[in-house]
Amino acid sequence: MIGGSAGAVRALDLLVRDLPADLPAAVFVCVHFPASAKSILPQMFRRHGHLPANHALDGTAVVPGQITVAPPGHHLTFDDSHVVLTRGPRENGHRPAIDATMRSAARNFGPRVIGVVLSGVLDDGTAGLLAVKHRGGLAVVQDPEDAEHPSMPQSAIDHVAVDHVVPLAEMGKLLVELVHENLSDDPVTRTQPGHVDLLATEDAMVAMDPGIVRQPERPGVPSPFSCPDCGGVLWELEDGAVLRFRCRTGHAWTAASLVAQQETAVEDALWAALRALEETAAHNQRLADRAGDVQAVRRRFLARADAAHQQGDVIRQMLVGSPLASQDEDSA
Repeated sequence: MIGGSAGAVRALDLLVRDLPADLPAAVFVCVHFPASAKSILPQMFRRHGHLPANHALDGTAVVPGQITVAPPGHHLTFDDSHVVLTRGPRENGHRPAIDATMRSAARNFGPRVIGVVLSGVLDDGTAGLLAVKHRGGLAVVQDPEDAEHPSMPQSAIDHVAVDHVVPLAEMGKLLVELVHENLSDDPVTRTQPGHVDLLATEDAMVAMDPGIVRQPERPGVPSPFSCPDCGGVLWELEDGAVLRFRCRTGHAWTAASLVAQQETAVEDALWAALRALEETAAHNQRLADRAGDVQAVRRRFLARADAAHQQGDVIRQMLVGSPLASQDEDSA
């Protein structure tokens, strides 16, 4: 199970070249693409690699020796040995989400899973990799110093007992070696009490199972925060070192992704306020111009326009100096 975000397409292009045609394992790839985007990953993998590659189709069997890519706008999950595609609630603002794929793989395949996190921003993949470890699988992470965007690999290293941290040039060879190792068939030694039930519940939420959605109980405890996607109450989940949140309809957030989304909401609100103030200033300026020689009325409208401009300047300075502005510059 390979997941990545910003910078991962280039990384995957290099990685698949090192996977042999006789690889005795199924390779699943999840990269963040908006629903409106067109993914050409399968074509790229077929052109540069040795394995057949296609976008996932709902209901198809898991087959060794081929690469299956999560299509834009769909979560890629599993039911026993078959692929399940859903348009369930976004996780960390993404569909497909790496956490959803890895969590479902961990539940269905236990110690046979090797989870891989490549270049990307924020921390999608960390909770999924933790689930893989809980079920006895292996965790492999691209060396952050080797990644175009180190945030996702570094988050995985910070929160998960990662088995291997390697640069991209060594990862293909390592994965081939790990696939051929005789892994234990007993996931119980690493599975935390109740964790399998939690994985099943979260898989059902991704699948929008009405039986789960309508249950009054939720995993975790209610938090004081609301879901950025739907406005519902978020339940707080303590999952080892990873703090996560889910709302009633199933949207999921890690702490870092929730903070980033809240910052985006604050910035959107500031832009809306700036627009309203600039329109107020322009409206009062127009009324002042129409006041003609009635100086008292003209001064009153000009004072209102000036006040709106001053308030807008304060918000403009906040936007220029916002953390999000710095992040945008860093990722450019």
